[in-house]
Amino acid sequence: MRGKTIAKIVIGLAVVGIGYAAFKDDIAKLWQDLHVRIVERPAPKKTVWLDQGIAKDKLSWFYHADQGTRTFGFPYKWLMALEQPTISWVPFTDVGLFSDPAYLDRYGFIADTVIPGKETLPIGFAIGKPMLDPTGAIWRNPRTKQEMEGVGLTCAACHTGSFTFKDTAVVIDGGPALTNLFAMKQGMGISLALTRYWPGRFGRFADRVLGPDSSVDDREALKTQLDQVLAQYKQVKNLEERVASHSIVEGYGRLDALNRIGNQVFSIDLKKPENYAGSSAPVHFPRIWNTPWFDWVQYNGSIMQPMVRNAGESLGVSAELNLTDPSKGLYKSSVDVKSLDAMEMMIKGNKPPNAADGFSGLRSPKWPADILPAIDQKLADKGAKLYETHCQECHRPPITSAAFYDFNNKDWWTRNQNGEAILKVENIPISHIGTDPAQAADMMARTVSVPENLGIKNPGFAFALGELVEKTVNTIYDQTRPPMSEADRKRIDGYMPNELRGELAYKVRPLNGVWATPPYLHNGSVPTIDDLLGDPEQRPKKFYLGSREYDEVKVGYKNIPMTNAFEFDTSIRGNSNRGHEFRKDFSKDKAIKGVIGPALSADDRKALIEYLKTL
Repeated sequence: MRGKTIAKIVIGLAVVGIGYAAFKDDIAKLWQDLHVRIVERPAPKKTVWLDQGIAKDKLSWFYHADQGTRTFGFPYKWLMALEQPTISWVPFTDVGLFSDPAYLDRYGFIADTVIPGKETLPIGFAIGKPMLDPTGAIWRNPRTKQEMEGVGLTCAACHTGSFTFKDTAVVIDGGPALTNLFAMKQGMGISLALTRYWPGRFGRFADRVLGPDSSVDDREALKTQLDQVLAQYKQVKNLEERVASHSIVEGYGRLDALNRIGNQVFSIDLKKPENYAGSSAPVHFPRIWNTPWFDWVQYNGSIMQPMVRNAGESLGVSAELNLTDPSKGLYKSSVDVKSLDAMEMMIKGNKPPNAADGFSGLRSPKWPADILPAIDQKLADKGAKLYETHCQECHRPPITSAAFYDFNNKDWWTRNQNGEAILKVENIPISHIGTDPAQAADMMARTVSVPENLGIKNPGFAFALGELVEKTVNTIYDQTRPPMSEADRKRIDGYMPNELRGELAYKVRPLNGVWATPPYLHNGSVPTIDDLLGDPEQRPKKFYLGSREYDEVKVGYKNIPMTNAFEFDTSIRGNSNRGHEFRKDFSKDKAIKGVIGPALSADDRKALIEYLKTL
């Protein structure tokens, strides 16, 4: 056995040596293409969940509820069979599974240990129903001919946060994730290519998918399926390269979500490459507690109806959608509206906001004084007065106060079609707030080309997307047996109309739980609250994302230059850290775009931060 191993090593080194000498430049390019850069983090000693009003068994369901997404373009069994996108220079060597939770953690996905002892995929991965293959037929195992289940991401993947403090990991349900989705898809593409072409890998993959006793014909059929998936990945890679000059790197904790949804439906699903746009305006994953009770959602306040928001998200992470073959039913989709409704209701809760109970459903997290240093209440009391002076006009009184629930204030509250209280979130013009305009401006400027038979009237991206998602959802409603009643449709739509808008503005929301949502501003361009409240000229122009280590003083992630961490460069369009500024000479500077208040002393910043910890 030892002799065979040595022989394999010698053969491998010889192949590498000959190849390098002959094709040095090609190998350098190949290494660049076959290399995914992701961080390595020390594993915490323990992980804790805060009480946010949702039972652990319900959270466990939510983490893996199928929305109909097929994010990776291949079946669940393939995910469990793929190896990591790492090259072993010793041929025929297993390098570890892609699905290993410790490996997926490097992309930012949180291991699901909410119910100890229950083996499962990381938070946000869902096993789905049988999926379609690249030809549009039901995907079948070449050997058993059985239908193969899909696998995709759910909203929990992007909206579950985590930070570590002294070897303890704290999970924040509904908080912003620190995932790197683009890097994960890149890693999967590399893994698929290596599976097809690197010595030994296909054999191990086929053993896991088909079984070790599968025939040559079975394995050749599996290779054909693999080639089809690789062709799809290559198609997307080509599209990405075509718009690369208009894209910026999203990195950890950010995604140009709306543009990527548009790319999926208007370019990939519609088979129109000209509709593919660059990822020009990544945003920090937003927190989602209380969101079902807002009148407008998305950072630029562009979407009103909950079902359009949620179904659009499912389509964006590759739920199946037919837009090109009328014989199979236009707008036929794998989106699971019942699952989306159940998830929305878990977050929403069963009672409208009220002074006695606050918001029901998923609650914002409370500062864990048993893990983090205790709050200095005397200092926080001083900060409460500063909050009232500097923050309350836009962000409203704290949601724990009776003043917040002034339902007679028509500037603060409205009612949905069911008569429930809905919070009016103000859209602040960018000309006032001064933050990076790319997300709002690019959505407002984007147009799409859509064939007439789809019945979409407005080529403006926001409005076309709203029409497309509504038609998809209505098709699903119509195809239920019996067809869904009008009353049920209104309820699942959240008793809100499908209204869209595109404005050069960003919405402002209450700050409960803000301490658990770094980094800050809509594009994640400011690492800590202290940086946000301090001298805007001293905000870090470059910092690193990838570490989950929490800074309890400045309140945010610590700026740790880890290997393969994402360097956030605020000089790039879409990454600007300007706006929402407190300036020394406010009386003179307040006319400047983005200046919203006078400079805060170090002591005042400390007090205000201490108060924000209480929200």
